[in-house]
Amino acid sequence: MDKATLIGLILGFTAIFGGQVLEGGQLGSIIQFTAFVIVFGGTFGAVFISFPFHDVLGAFKGIRDVIKEPRQDPYGIINQITAYANKARREGILSLEREIKNVKNPFLAKALTMAVDGIEPHVIREAMDSELEYLNEYGRVNCRIFRSAGGYAPTIGILGAVMGLIHVMENLSDPTRLGEGIAVAFVATIYGVGSANLLLLPIATKMEVRHRHEMIINEMILEGIVALSTGENPRLIEEKLISFIPNLQKLQKDKHPAPSREAPSREAPSREAIRTG
Repeated sequence: MDKATLIGLILGFTAIFGGQVLEGGQLGSIIQFTAFVIVFGGTFGAVFISFPFHDVLGAFKGIRDVIKEPRQDPYGIINQITAYANKARREGILSLEREIKNVKNPFLAKALTMAVDGIEPHVIREAMDSELEYLNEYGRVNCRIFRSAGGYAPTIGILGAVMGLIHVMENLSDPTRLGEGIAVAFVATIYGVGSANLLLLPIATKMEVRHRHEMIINEMILEGIVALSTGENPRLIEEKLISFIPNLQKLQKDKHPAPSREAPSREAPSREAIRTG
């Protein structure tokens, strides 16, 4: 599970409910089933009106990508492409044909198939660039859906509060119930604003981050396969792919630090020793 998402959920809801308790309020006063139905029912009703049915269902399925760590491991893919480059250099690019069926990443499998089929590198780049544009556009749909839901929720919450106040105004004959009725009415506003800023908009942002991460990996894959098809040195291909992942580049530098130029060699004779020698 993604630790950042888990920490955010726990911290956010603990702050809200803990603040209610610290102020002397009761948790039961902000738990209203009617307000919940109005806010979430109205919000997702507006979402279904705004987007096609299958896109909305796909967005709900995409929540698992927010909760879990990214499926693609960039470090593993770099090692995989580097291994392909080494094998192609030793045995020829046609030797990679047996490897295609074991590739789990569909983008990598398609690009590698085109390289093995002998398609020119610039044609591979043009074809896969077109697919990248499609993947980029389609992958943003989930983000748009939850961002739209985050925009609808506060307004629906205000609508629920107004509905509650209308109910309060209908019972003005009983002043003892006015305070309680107004408090209940404003719970819908809490649900609307809270769900938008603690759930819907953060989910949209995390989905966008995940999508961008996946697109960078696909761009890295394309660069690696094009370099492989042109017969570049495997070591050069690896260095080129590492530049797509800043954290990996830093790790490589820490693992193989550059030699210091300031420290003199212990075995080098001093200038005084040379004079007296």
